[in-house]
Amino acid sequence: MTTRDLGVWTYENSALVLIDYQKEMFETIRSETSANLADLHVRLLARIAKALDMPIVLSTVGVKLGFNSPTQPSILSDLPGVEPIDRTSMNAFEDRAFSDAVKKTGRKRLIVGGLHTEICLTFAVVQALKDGYESMYVVDAVGGRSQAAHRTAIDRMSHAGAVPNTALAVVTELFRDWASPVAKKAQGVIYCTSAKSRSSRPMLV
Repeated sequence: MTTRDLGVWTYENSALVLIDYQKEMFETIRSETSANLADLHVRLLARIAKALDMPIVLSTVGVKLGFNSPTQPSILSDLPGVEPIDRTSMNAFEDRAFSDAVKKTGRKRLIVGGLHTEICLTFAVVQALKDGYESMYVVDAVGGRSQAAHRTAIDRMSHAGAVPNTALAVVTELFRDWASPVAKKAQGVIYCTSAKSRSSRPMLV
């Protein structure tokens, strides 16, 4: 059975897209997933993508203009060799360098996380759908400036045809079989993160 025959998403046919995980965004999360948990779940996604050699596109907004900080150091530390693409546009796909980087991955299934849910995540997801990509958004790796804003954006993306998921579910869906050749890599990522989520400390080590 080829990956095209499967309803589930696989590491062979998906790319990870991370948008605007910056200090200023984390500080204004006011929705159901706390900033600490969102950070943890983004790092889980980053680690599994690196472990399984998936293409990763990382982007920031407003760094060169001076009003936002770079990608959170905690997240960037799990993405060695991945260079952030800084933009001025809130819709990441309106930035040529970003859209070209996504196209260059060669993948038509995009697993997307971003801050805030209602702005840069939603704009990117609905544009990706319009441009012919399948889009999955990771609900517990994102956050909005209010619960209403976050939930309205979740509804908008879902109605547009994007697939909601959670971080750990994404990880397990990407490999799905404990006897697969990549299971040990995934197992290491899952167990490390699970142990850390039980700790009062928010970050992976």
